[in-house]
Order: sequence, then C-alpha cells, then structure tokens
Amino acid sequence: MRRDAGGFNVWWKWAFCSALLALVTLLVLLQVRHRTGGALQEGGLSVSQALGGSADPGYLRAEKPRHFTFPADHGPHPGFRNEWWYFTGNLTGADGRRFGYQLTFFSTALTPHAAKRGSAWGANDVIMAHFAVTDVNGKRFHFAERFSRAALGLAGAAGAPFSVHLEDWSARQVKARPWGVRLSAADRDMAIDLDLAAGKPEILNGEGGLSRKSATPGNASYYYSIPRLSTAGVIRIGGERFTVNGLSWLDREWSTSALEQGQVGWDWFALHLEDGRDLMFYQLRRSDGSSDPFSGGTLVAAAGGTRTLRREEVQLEVVSWWRSPETGARYPALWRLRVPTANLALEVVPRLPDQELRTGFRYWEGAVAVRGLKGSPNGSGYLEMTGYRSGAGR
Repeated sequence: MRRDAGGFNVWWKWAFCSALLALVTLLVLLQVRHRTGGALQEGGLSVSQALGGSADPGYLRAEKPRHFTFPADHGPHPGFRNEWWYFTGNLTGADGRRFGYQLTFFSTALTPHAAKRGSAWGANDVIMAHFAVTDVNGKRFHFAERFSRAALGLAGAAGAPFSVHLEDWSARQVKARPWGVRLSAADRDMAIDLDLAAGKPEILNGEGGLSRKSATPGNASYYYSIPRLSTAGVIRIGGERFTVNGLSWLDREWSTSALEQGQVGWDWFALHLEDGRDLMFYQLRRSDGSSDPFSGGTLVAAAGGTRTLRREEVQLEVVSWWRSPETGARYPALWRLRVPTANLALEVVPRLPDQELRTGFRYWEGAVAVRGLKGSPNGSGYLEMTGYRSGAGR
C-alpha cells in the first residue's frame, strides 16, 4: 500500500506497517509465478517448497478433471491456495511502433476457509500484481510490482461479472459471450488502457483442464487459456500516448500444490502464428538439466480445435545466451522450437534482450518474434523463463 491514511497516531502506524509487512512476507513465502516449477533465489526459497505438498490439508487440491463453466470460471475459486490471471500481448501503433505488455494478478489465500473478520482491515487473501511494458522501438523495458491485502477495497477478485484489481490496476469483464475484458494500469513511466475481445473460445490444457506437474497426487493445477484476444486501446510511455492494436493471450490457473523437489525452473512459450494457429508449451527443467516428463502444451488450430502436445513431440534447442548486467543471470536469447508432427520449425527471438523483471522474484518475461523455418509461419508471442541463476547456462 503506497498511501498513508491521515489521522493515524504513531502506534497505529507502526501496527499497520508491521501487519502489512507480515502479509507481504507471507506472500513472498507462498506465492510464486505461475505454471510450473522453478527456483527463487531471493531468500533461498524454491518454487517446489512454495507449491509443494506442505500446504494446510484444509485447502482444496487439483486431483481430477472438473467441469468448467464460462464465464463463471474466470472468477476466483475459494478454497485453493493460489490463483492467477495472466494477460500478455504484442501491440502495434498506427506508425508501426511495436510494444509488448504484461499485466498479471496473483492471489494467495491466508487460510483454507474464509474467516469472519472483526475489523474492516481483516483479510483472507493477499494479492500481488506485476505490470510491464516493452517499448521495442524505444529499446526500453519498464516494469513495476505491487502488493496489497484484499481489504478496504484496496484489492480483490470477484465473479459474475469477473473483476480483479489491485488499487488502480484492474481487469474487468465488459462482455460475457464472446468474452470481453478491459485492462487498466498506470505507473510513473507507463500506462495501458486496453479492450480485449476473445477471438477463440477457452481451451483446456492438460487432461481436460487438469495440468499435472508431477506424479504426486494433487501436485497439479486447473489450467485453461484464451489464446487469441483481439486488443485495441492506448499505451502511454512517459508523456507520449500511442493508439495500438494487436493480439493478447490469457492464461489462468489455480492450485494448492503443484511441484516436487528437483524441478528447478521452466520455459513457457505462448505464440500466435500468422497461419491462425496458436501454440502453448512449457518445459519444466530438472536440476540435472533434463526436461521433466511432465512438460507439455497445447496446439490450437485456426478454427479453434485443440491438440495436446506431449514433451516428446516438442524439440527445444538453445542457440545463444544473454547475460543480465543487473543480476548476472544467463538466459537463452534464441530458441529453436520444432513440432515435427505439426510441421512446425520455429525460431523464437526476444524483441529486446533485457526483459528481466527484477521484482520480489527475478525472472525473464517478454515479447518475442517468431521466425518460421522450412516453410513454417512467422508470428509473435510471449516467453517466460525462470530458475536461471547467476552463472547458469553454457
């Protein structure tokens, strides 16, 4: 929380700040980036510890396929420990100027069952949000992070209609079917005001929406995506405003525990191809450098049909590396991604080398260009890479 409420005496200010610090600390201990495994080096906490099997047994777990209902499932799912709404996109201005953006909300439940709070300051959930804009032509990457508890209107999530917000950063449903949502966020040197409309229906990843991350029962999430949302609106960089349009991607997951020891990071691709297909694939990396058997993805046809991709069907190769001058971490800077059974051979290239978010969790996430090889289509998308420590790589 960034604003101080007037009229607090010194003791109440101290109590409030101490309580908020405790909640933020708890969020850092419990809440991680989405999708899969990884290692968070700040503080030495691994993702497998945070999303492993040590949660209170009162929380619900993703153990078997469920029936999804939309638009209701865009809203929150009480009883699970972690939930996130993940918007990313590539946009172009009228003058051809390119941008990428990320607006993500993460909710962590403090208890398995919502408790009655005797104070308006009481909260059952803590929300964290990340906001980033890639100014490709300006060669600048802007990012910001916020935390707040879901109390006093500071932050919260709701369904019917869907909304999630943290202070003035928000995603709010504007249409039920086809689904439409408005994104709004502003920080000192960047802002977005975007309208998104689903061009394809929701697609269920994994086993009918059950995405298993390990062999341990319950180490899984419920996971769906809206892979192609037409997007139009305004981006502000500093004092300049740009009217933009393009494509966005929504990823949605909720879970209580998802991981196990030995999973040290992941690489997540969400790609829009110019032939109308969309490709999502995540590679879980193990401590010995191998790809985890529970890696997987989804290929979405231009008409909306889906096909689950097993780890064995996707070939990933790192061609070159980039080292962060700020953290010393090394990240892949050029990937080759092949899906022979779908006649796809692609190169995935960051639009800017430095799209590293140095927030409470250090990771790389940014806009990428897709270059088709051997007759494959070009495209654009987003790439997330975690668990790359200082000195890692080849």
